[in-house]
Amino acid sequence: MTARPAVVVSGLVRAYGARPVITGLDLRIARGEFVALLGESGCGKTTLLRALAGLDPIQGGHIDAPRRPAVVFQEPRLLPWENLWRNVGLGLDGSAVRERAAAALDEVGLGDRLEDWPRQLSGGQAQRVALARALVQEPELLLLDEPFAALDALTRIRMHSLVAALVARHRPGVLLVTHDVEEAIALADRILVMRDGAIAFDHDTRRVGDGGVRGRTRPTRAALLAELGVAAETV
Repeated sequence: MTARPAVVVSGLVRAYGARPVITGLDLRIARGEFVALLGESGCGKTTLLRALAGLDPIQGGHIDAPRRPAVVFQEPRLLPWENLWRNVGLGLDGSAVRERAAAALDEVGLGDRLEDWPRQLSGGQAQRVALARALVQEPELLLLDEPFAALDALTRIRMHSLVAALVARHRPGVLLVTHDVEEAIALADRILVMRDGAIAFDHDTRRVGDGGVRGRTRPTRAALLAELGVAAETV
C-alpha cells in the first residue's frame, strides 16, 4: 500500500485584501521527501508556508495535511523563562515528557544541556533546540522558513548535515523556504521555484539510471539562477 503524502495542495488561493499572492497553486510532498522552495522576495514563499502551517487563512482551494505540521522559523523562538528540555517538551502530553525531550536534545548534540537556559546558547545551538522541539512531535510535515539564514557559513554547513541526517531518520515530508541556491542544491530531493503566485519550475534531483540504480541529478546553479531571473555572471 502506498504511504499517504505529507501534504497535498490543490488550487490554493491566498490574497491580502484585493491583492492576490498565490493563485491556483498545486503541490504534493511525499513522506520522507525534502523539497526546497526558491523565489524572489515577495513572491509568496513564506505565505505558502504559513498557509500549510495553518497560521493564515486561505481564500480558495484545499490543503490536505494529515496532521498539524511542525515549523522552524528563522528565529528559534525559544521561551527565555524555560530551560531547554521544557522548551523542547512544550505541548507534549504524558508522563515521559522530560525523557522524550532529553532524547530529542541528544539527537541534535545537546544532550548534556537539558537544564541550560536559552540565553546560554549560540545562534546555531538555539536553532538545534528549535529543530529538536519540532522533531520530538514526530511530524508528518516539517516546515522550515529560512532557519539557517542568520547563521555564519561554517555553522550553516554543520546545520545542513544535521538536518539531512534527522530528516533521513524521522522521514517527515519537508518544505524548506530559502533564498540560498546552494542550500537548495545541497539538501533537496526536489527544487521548486515560485513565480507569479504559482510553481514555475520543479526539478526532481532523484533519478533511476542504468540497471535501476537510483542516483542524484542536480540542476546547475546557472539554470536555477536563470529561473530566478539572475544572470549567473552577475553573482
